[in-house]
Amino acid sequence: MNLSASYNIVLVEDDLELAELIRDYLQSFEFNIEIVTDGITAVSTILSTQPDLVVLDVMLPGQSGMDVCREIRPKYNGMILMQTALDDDVDQMMGSSSGPMTT
Repeated sequence: MNLSASYNIVLVEDDLELAELIRDYLQSFEFNIEIVTDGITAVSTILSTQPDLVVLDVMLPGQSGMDVCREIRPKYNGMILMQTALDDDVDQMMGSSSGPMTT
């Protein structure tokens, strides 16, 4: 029995081509993946599904990944993996101050 099949992941990524590549790769390991492409929809999806893991892009339309993280953290105790192309240390510190995270 493959235990990964029981894990649900919400992938929040506005680049649909990249999101589909990530989804296809993770599905090959039998993870259940739901793609969300904007920050506003991400909040309601994460809070309603309570996934095992959220992979959260920082730069999103509608609401930034940092704001999504701050909004969901009081009601979501799962892991959040921040995904970013940003290279600035300040951006990285802002992400870590959005709540407890695993590195």
